[in-house]
Amino acid sequence: MEQPQQEERESAAHEFQAALDELESILQANSSQEQNTEGLYTGSLSDAQLNAEDEDLAAVDLEAFEDAVADIENYLAERIR
Repeated sequence: MEQPQQEERESAAHEFQAALDELESILQANSSQEQNTEGLYTGSLSDAQLNAEDEDLAAVDLEAFEDAVADIENYLAERIR
């Protein structure tokens, strides 16, 4: 295998691993944040407030997920070359 191609693959592998590490840290942060906030609020929220909070969290999680998918797609595209 040619040296430049090997270097590109190694670089892509490092980028992929970094993206996976970032995704893992985001998921862990969200998980620990959910655990810390469970049961803390004793008041009542309206359905509209609950839905708005869920949509905000879903948007953040979706953006992180989309970034991770894009990184994986780039990595796989580089491997095919």
